[in-house]
Amino acid sequence: MFFALKERNLKKNLTPDLTLFYTSNFPKKFNSSSLKKYSVTIGIGGNMGNTKKIFDKLILCLKQDSRFTLIMTSALLKNPPFGFLEQSDFLNGIIRLKTNLCPNAFLKAMQRYENKFGRKRSFQDAPRTLDIDIIFFENKKINTKNLIIPHKNWANRESVIIPLKRMNNDGKKSKLKCM
Repeated sequence: MFFALKERNLKKNLTPDLTLFYTSNFPKKFNSSSLKKYSVTIGIGGNMGNTKKIFDKLILCLKQDSRFTLIMTSALLKNPPFGFLEQSDFLNGIIRLKTNLCPNAFLKAMQRYENKFGRKRSFQDAPRTLDIDIIFFENKKINTKNLIIPHKNWANRESVIIPLKRMNNDGKKSKLKCM
């Protein structure tokens, strides 16, 4: 058992600043289908505490929460902070899931998970235990004071585009193998 866990905890250096990590929950395919209405892609990030453990606990919470069906996760990307630079590197990943919640109710649910795992909002780009961003919510475009979908600047962030691209490529490869 120990050997199998160690085997799944691998890393791949992409550049001196960017490293991919592979764990038992990242990347992972959970369900191929769900009867829930909306497909949602969230970005997760953190740089305080044991981030991998926090991400694993989040996965467990989402799996046990009947409002959500986990579809798949990306590998985790360790990358430098942006904005406020005097802090530790971040670990980031992508989770794709399905829900029947409307976007605002989904946002509130994700904010509750952030709070559960000790998120404090001290200043913009501050260190954090867990940050959950809604990257995509079905094909909706929303621009309100409290919610912007697709997430603002997602396409310019390595912390989103690298895990997302690899997750999409892995999904295509597995579909091709089944044909």
